[in-house]
Amino acid sequence: MVFQLPEEIVFPKPELADPDGLLAIGGDLSPQRLLTAYSIGIFPWSSEGEPILWWSLPQRLILFPDNAKFSKSLLQRIKKQEFEIRVDTNFQKVIENCASVNRKNQKRGTWITSDMIDAYIHLHELGFAHSFETYKNNELVGGLYGLSLGKMFAGESMFYLQRDASKVAYYYLLQFALRHQFHFIDCQQVTSHMKSFGASVVKRRTFQKLLEKSLMFQTMIGKWEL
Repeated sequence: MVFQLPEEIVFPKPELADPDGLLAIGGDLSPQRLLTAYSIGIFPWSSEGEPILWWSLPQRLILFPDNAKFSKSLLQRIKKQEFEIRVDTNFQKVIENCASVNRKNQKRGTWITSDMIDAYIHLHELGFAHSFETYKNNELVGGLYGLSLGKMFAGESMFYLQRDASKVAYYYLLQFALRHQFHFIDCQQVTSHMKSFGASVVKRRTFQKLLEKSLMFQTMIGKWEL
């Protein structure tokens, strides 16, 4: 059963989602609704021109910062400082690139609709959404964005215009997470790409418990810095 959301900002229990993880339809992308959704393990994912779909996946991919792993070749590139990394300086450009740039073995980011872009830019302005950006010769060549609550960072999407640029951004996100004692990175859907970084699959119930624990800590609201 898929629930129709009312105007009131409430959600059904996550465990009531259908076998694919679809829980509800409708509502809006207001900051309050988005933050409420993420606080109980629900996220929006739909296509341009379609109603908003809200998901609570039966299996979730998460990465504990201590378990992160990177290839020797990537670590060598990072050591050479081929790229410059900035945080929260060009969020809009990052999310727009995530929506438009083709990625190997992935569909275009059609789920990042124009309404989603506006909504997450608003969350960024409020200090909840963040971008890690990779530059070369002062030009943006890769990055990622996501949302943070408590000691959890929900990674939404990444892009690259030069090889390894998004991976470098992800490396610095993990270093930031370690330094600030984040509990985990929520990778949402299970993909072999993210599993290669050390992410692991957990059941919804386990994810909910981890999320509840992370939300006992204060959210780092505002502009982040490396």
